[in-house]
Amino acid sequence: MLQVCLNGARERTSHAHLPLLPDELARAARAAVVAGAQDIHLHPKDHAGLDTLEADAVAAAVTAVRAAAPGIPVGVTTGAWATPDPQDRAIQVRSWTVLPDHASVNWHEDGAGDVAAALLSRGVGIEAGIYSATRAAGRFLGWPHSHRVLRVLAEVTETDPQTATRAAADLLESLSSVTSPILLHGEDAAAWPVLRIAATRGLDTRIGLEDVLHLPDGSDAPGNAELVRAAHEIMRRVPHAEATPE
Repeated sequence: MLQVCLNGARERTSHAHLPLLPDELARAARAAVVAGAQDIHLHPKDHAGLDTLEADAVAAAVTAVRAAAPGIPVGVTTGAWATPDPQDRAIQVRSWTVLPDHASVNWHEDGAGDVAAALLSRGVGIEAGIYSATRAAGRFLGWPHSHRVLRVLAEVTETDPQTATRAAADLLESLSSVTSPILLHGEDAAAWPVLRIAATRGLDTRIGLEDVLHLPDGSDAPGNAELVRAAHEIMRRVPHAEATPE
């Protein structure tokens, strides 16, 4: 499965075509799905262009994207940078009037279990975000409901390609007991090398302006659709084994 991550916590100045407003997210999502994306991850924004978990912003973004890409699952972030207090994040999740199909929860953040429990109570799928070089894997595996997540996001935060390759292997090893699907991805200069690792291992992966602003040849990416097309080309060319976190 290839997911498109449309915008992330980036601000408008990072890319001329970074989608922030609901109509921009809708256009970007439609183009990405046409290019081959099978799932969508986005960060709702407030009027200042910053990440927010407020119900109105989540509803506007999810509704617009669903209308533009019917039948494609849509997910949002619950990152602590949007709302630092975990209890407030859980309250915001319970206030959502339009529910996404899934939402990511970062397990290195305080209160991840509370936020995840709020999502489960609303029937929203959980993407368990496990950052490399953190204690997130152990914290997640110790959570009594870890088996109920939709998928695990194995997130390689090292941006040097050589370091990221080792980090990806270590991260996957730490998740070897996970039975849920694993989505492996990197960021910035390591985004494409890590995507190739995911393709080789037969794992789910993702690409988009949240993770990287350039194409595999180093040129600037015009938008999310071009990143998705490039990812599909890599996935088509790379021989892969059966999916395994080993």
